[in-house]
Amino acid sequence: MRFCVIRGPGTNCDIETKDAVEHFGAAADIIHIRRFIRGEKELSEFDGLLIPGGFSFGDHVRSGAIMGKIIKERFGSQLERFAGEGKPIIGICNGFQILVESGLLPGFDGISNIPQAALGKNVSSRFEDRWVYLKNVNRGNCIFTKGIEGTLRMPVAHGEGKLILPQEKEEEYLEMLEDNDQIVFCYAKEDGTPAKGKYPENPNGSIADIAGICNPEGTVFGLMPHPERAFYRITYPDWTRTGPEGYGD
Repeated sequence: MRFCVIRGPGTNCDIETKDAVEHFGAAADIIHIRRFIRGEKELSEFDGLLIPGGFSFGDHVRSGAIMGKIIKERFGSQLERFAGEGKPIIGICNGFQILVESGLLPGFDGISNIPQAALGKNVSSRFEDRWVYLKNVNRGNCIFTKGIEGTLRMPVAHGEGKLILPQEKEEEYLEMLEDNDQIVFCYAKEDGTPAKGKYPENPNGSIADIAGICNPEGTVFGLMPHPERAFYRITYPDWTRTGPEGYGD
């Protein structure tokens, strides 16, 4: 399989993402967004799309807003066909924000022209750079997390990671996420019990402790924590006690 790791000004996790993909035998090309805008590259050339973390376009306006709107306006039809074919799409941190801003997530009715969710400022009102525990609560819909059990440990690094649903539809949309099996990861304590909104286990105050969601088809996945930064054990904060060899969660 051949994956596109799309980047833009301010993206800073593209190389780590490419490395993780290639470890499993797939090909990964880092492509600048301008090449799609100019028509030099087409999404149809790839089998999967990864939108890595960083601070695209300096997070002006709000995180992921500019790149999300550029993707939707300049080659949104390509993206719609790509997603419609069931090809896997994953957005990590800023990539998750971009997927929400472009209307791919939560994707209740396909790609939405009006965002159906937002990733707002952390309740701590500061940038959160810490390791957290995640629990896979998905019942099997998300193609990215099938077979994952127990808790996972990954870092977060964001200032706007609080999942927010429209106030007038908050209860309805949360129920839809649950009924459609779209909630994938939730913030948890080390033993896997729910964070229940408590800081710092839930680092941003996200509704229902949600750390990641997928679309109803389970092929588009966005999460705030960074799996690519937890790929090798040596990146973990306790590696001096456990040893640097091997892989992370």
